[in-house]
Amino acid sequence: MKRRAALLGLAALAGCGFELRHEPELPFKTLALIGFPPDSPLALGLRRQIKRTPVQLVDDPSRAQVVLEVTREFRDRTVVASTTVGQVREWQLRLSFDYLIRTAAGELLVPKVELRLSRDMNYTETAALAKEQEAVNLYSAMHSDAIAQVMRRLAAVKLPA
Repeated sequence: MKRRAALLGLAALAGCGFELRHEPELPFKTLALIGFPPDSPLALGLRRQIKRTPVQLVDDPSRAQVVLEVTREFRDRTVVASTTVGQVREWQLRLSFDYLIRTAAGELLVPKVELRLSRDMNYTETAALAKEQEAVNLYSAMHSDAIAQVMRRLAAVKLPA
């Protein structure tokens, strides 16, 4: 009975045009990533995503059809709310990521993109270790969002004729 209900549910989804999100198809064969800080989680995540596609990553930007050039990658946190005695009650975690997409010759394919992501997080000193782990998880989620946006932008690139 459960199997029949599951099949019926899948058939209903198929009939409505629902489709699982798939990897974007990139319209080029080689890509270079430049300007990332050495320990960048965004660079690591982008490399991982690009390896799932037929596109080849190259180290030399002059040999790439497309170059993703990072001009800024920055993470920070600011206090949003505090008590009257100065204890922090809420943080805002932010990720700033600026990049442009160009050809090896320097022709801009996508002008500078300023990507800003933020998450709010309640905080209490009695659960400081748990809140630090929560901050790590929120930053990880922001990195995943940023990588997905960059991949969609790369898929929309139009190469010059």
